[in-house]
Amino acid sequence: MRVFENRVLRRVFGPKWGKVTWKWRKLHNEELNFLYASTDIVQVIKSRRMGWLGHVASMGRGEVHTGFW
Repeated sequence: MRVFENRVLRRVFGPKWGKVTWKWRKLHNEELNFLYASTDIVQVIKSRRMGWLGHVASMGRGEVHTGFW
């Protein structure tokens, strides 16, 4: 059951940018536990939805986007 929970949490919190390797990486179990205990998971999900909504709304105006966000 814990494996499934960590998989869901990795999906919710997303990857982390490695400052040393300059690559995206998965969050480790300890990092997931810390984020889950210290943040409101519902607020994180709502924030991501609002960010996506803003992205979709700006695409409707015919703007050209390069890169990620």
